[in-house]
Amino acid sequence: MSGQPVFRDPAQETWRVFRILAEFVEGFEAMSRVGSAIAFFGSARTPTSAPQYRQAQLLANKIVGRGFGVITGGGPGIMEAANRGAHDAGGASVGLNIALPHEQESNAYQNVSLDFHYFFVRKVMFIKYCVGMVCFPGGYGTLDEFFEAMTLIQTGKSPQFPVVLFESAYWNPLVDFMRDTLLDRYAAISPDDTSLFTITDDVDEAIEQICRGVKATEAEQKQEPVAVQMCMPPEERITGEGLRYGRRVRRRTDNRMPLE
Repeated sequence: MSGQPVFRDPAQETWRVFRILAEFVEGFEAMSRVGSAIAFFGSARTPTSAPQYRQAQLLANKIVGRGFGVITGGGPGIMEAANRGAHDAGGASVGLNIALPHEQESNAYQNVSLDFHYFFVRKVMFIKYCVGMVCFPGGYGTLDEFFEAMTLIQTGKSPQFPVVLFESAYWNPLVDFMRDTLLDRYAAISPDDTSLFTITDDVDEAIEQICRGVKATEAEQKQEPVAVQMCMPPEERITGEGLRYGRRVRRRTDNRMPLE
């Protein structure tokens, strides 16, 4: 009957926690051995004949030559292109696959392959284990990952890592919206927020931006040992997966609304 509350079986809800925990454990164990890697995002619908496919493949191939691995969502399109480029270069080619009702099929170019049920667990693996990010033209998923990174960097929950947006014709209209509407009309972001990423149409420039950004991030973090970090004030610690410690939220003890 519509409008009635939905009651869930408490036992099933409790066991769901263990399924989530199992995905985190499996992901952490596998990804901790990958090393420094760059995350690639882009449309699963990009055909192999598209220039974006060839550019993603070339960029991934060259980035492996700079000592990085490649992490993708494991599917077709741009994900396949990036995994293919990394695989052909003999580097770490990671696919974080997820079960979907349509579109997602695991590509054949992964030498580290993980399967996820939960999107949010998969997203943690991207942010925790990538040291840079490249976003090609894509749909909701690509925009979701891009804005997830922007949110974490903007709020200081993650150290600032390089984010490169490839193909200006696709990204410039979005950036115009961010500047004209979010910044100028509504003041919903700060002027510096539009400098948290770079846009390029050149594979070699993208690689240089990534390499410079990674070096800057490493210099800022100073690679403090865990034992040293634990002795630091909580607001200065960094966990590495977009969960930088901060001040505990203060709770109001007086719930009354203030009088006007």
